[in-house]
Amino acid sequence: MRIRRCAVVFLEPREEVAFELESLLTGGDGLCRTRRWLALAPHIGEEVELDIGECALLGRLSPGQWLDADSLDDDGGALPRLLAEGLVIADADTGDDAYDRWRARDEAFRQVHWHPLGATLHAFTRWDGVDAVQNSKDSGTETAVQMREVLGAPPVEAAVRVEAGDRLPLPRVPPNDFDRLLARRATCRNFDPSRRLPLAAFAQVMQRVFAAQAEVRVSDDTVFLKKNVPSGGGLHPMECYLIVQHVDGIAPGLYHYQALEHALEPLPAADRPLRELVMDIAAQQHWFADAHVLVLMSPRYDRTFWKYRQHAKGYRVVALEGGHLSQTLYLSATEAGLGAFITGAINEKRIEQVFGIDPLSQGALALCGFGWRAAVMETAELDPAGEVWSQAGS
Repeated sequence: MRIRRCAVVFLEPREEVAFELESLLTGGDGLCRTRRWLALAPHIGEEVELDIGECALLGRLSPGQWLDADSLDDDGGALPRLLAEGLVIADADTGDDAYDRWRARDEAFRQVHWHPLGATLHAFTRWDGVDAVQNSKDSGTETAVQMREVLGAPPVEAAVRVEAGDRLPLPRVPPNDFDRLLARRATCRNFDPSRRLPLAAFAQVMQRVFAAQAEVRVSDDTVFLKKNVPSGGGLHPMECYLIVQHVDGIAPGLYHYQALEHALEPLPAADRPLRELVMDIAAQQHWFADAHVLVLMSPRYDRTFWKYRQHAKGYRVVALEGGHLSQTLYLSATEAGLGAFITGAINEKRIEQVFGIDPLSQGALALCGFGWRAAVMETAELDPAGEVWSQAGS
């Protein structure tokens, strides 16, 4: 059997600190510190604890050159576990299902052309089962006042580089219709599920934000789309998966948006009520659960990395597209008299399960939504100038 190291793995010497009463009672500082080695391999997506011998063996193997396992000096017996955990990859025809499964995952990872650091960030910052609302309650940071009390003062709200007298004031230009539209843009945290969204309004927002407007066809298998937002390399890797809840003419359910045809592709039904599903994937942020339409922005990393192979800026370029699209969504929704939101506090692993997304080549970047704003603000929104809500806070 021939072996090699997996394509990418980082080793972290992690220290964890916990309270220990015995230490305090015996004159210590009351803290117990433990250290351990953790392997972070993106194709695995879970931390693997190693001993020092296993770390050393990993460091002796090449990620590109195959080695006959019989020629390897493994007095400590580390190899079998490294193979079982997927950190060492065996070549074809081993007859072991676990070895074959890890080889397939490693090969799939290599084909996407990830930069090692981008891949590790992507793989190990995905949530599963997180309750962001409860976390804020537990930490005492639900409100701005609480955050100030617990965290202290934040960095200054606007940076200052010179004295006031050295600044060059710019003229304030009278606002026009576009300025007034921008002023009405505010994240919506209060939706009215009793009021259905007209099909035309839904279609218009989707067309403006996510639809292909034109294309450049280099060949039958190489096509570049023109959309209403910029995209690194003109590749537009962002796919949209929808949870439709309250739209006229569209059955509530899960959909994929086909950007070329401006059409919805129905997906298998959810395994639970849609609102419950939204609460799960939105980390229990209940203020988004009644949005008429929720849009998962899901980049196909393999499309962007087709051009930007092992590129240090590749992952950043894809993340920027979430900003382009969300701001266009905000403005399109606001112009239509609707509210919109975006959140990155999402349970990505649950989303991957629901929509059948393989995190090696695709991802769950952010969750957006839009729909009718409620008549009463029950959850606070950032609208200090009263452009959206009256000063009375109705």
